[in-house]
Amino acid sequence: MTAPLPPHWPAAVRPPGSPEWEDSAVAWLLDQVPGDYRAYDVLRRHPVLLSRFAAGHIEACLESARQGWRSLRRDLARELPPEVVEAAMTAYEREGARLADLVRSVAAVDTALRGRRLQRGR
Repeated sequence: MTAPLPPHWPAAVRPPGSPEWEDSAVAWLLDQVPGDYRAYDVLRRHPVLLSRFAAGHIEACLESARQGWRSLRRDLARELPPEVVEAAMTAYEREGARLADLVRSVAAVDTALRGRRLQRGR
């Protein structure tokens, strides 16, 4: 029987402590950031550094989605039909929720990479 995974643990990352789990964490983290990040060997060699880069990138994306949601009606309501504005608001809401979940997943992986004790499945 395997121990439950920490809350928000990404499905693509092997459980902490299992064989090659850090390799799976690096691969998953690289999938969450712009492709250009793959050019930096230092990020591959130091997964904790990669998780920091990923967290910063995703948090910036989340803030951008939040800002877009806050300003969309003011900026484009006169240029777009109401149904398009509403569809865009829904897209911002869904993207914001996805990014917020991703922030939590990166934090869970970062905690494991740093070797901290993880809270198991809540």
